[in-house]
Amino acid sequence: MRLWAAMQYKTIYAPSQDSFIERKSEFIGYIAPVKTNDEAVEFINSIRAMHRKATHCVYAYVLRDGNISRYSDDGEPQGTAGTPVLDVILKEGLTDVCVVAVRYFGGILLGGGGLVRAYSHTAKIAVDSAEIMLMCQCSEVTVVCDYSLYGKISYLLPEFEVKMLESSFSDSVCLKMLVKSEKINPLTEKLTDAANGRISIDISDTIYADFA
Repeated sequence: MRLWAAMQYKTIYAPSQDSFIERKSEFIGYIAPVKTNDEAVEFINSIRAMHRKATHCVYAYVLRDGNISRYSDDGEPQGTAGTPVLDVILKEGLTDVCVVAVRYFGGILLGGGGLVRAYSHTAKIAVDSAEIMLMCQCSEVTVVCDYSLYGKISYLLPEFEVKMLESSFSDSVCLKMLVKSEKINPLTEKLTDAANGRISIDISDTIYADFA
């Protein structure tokens, strides 16, 4: 399970938002993809600048690089705001994301439990409004072969869930594709066998790419 988790992670494609009213208080949830602490702080500050009259701008973010997670209650009672927002991010299995929950106080106190539920819901609707991106550990694989082998090779590729990047046809066939790390060895073995060794396969360094 740990190996599987290390080979893929979930984030989001683009910023998104949603809002709701709870006992006259308006809660607005914002979410954005971030990769560094500086990007997270910049996003948080941009939301604060948009809502200078808001009562609270609670936030939480999780970064893959350095395994960092941070949160702030921004004046709400301790444990009733930032922690629930962070919990939603973790329960959804997201990383490299920042969620900001803005509250405009409506004059009615929600109590500790009410705040936890409200901020959890704010984070959840923000997450639900975003499009999830599945990032998988992979490599770019370049295959060069004769035209006579193209049909056989193209028939085998779907079995390994490759993501085709480029196909070129000149003196020979050149196929560039992304292949998940756990499928690279089985793929290269099968292609080599199918081509009786009459094939060139080049594998790049490991990267993470979108396979959603």
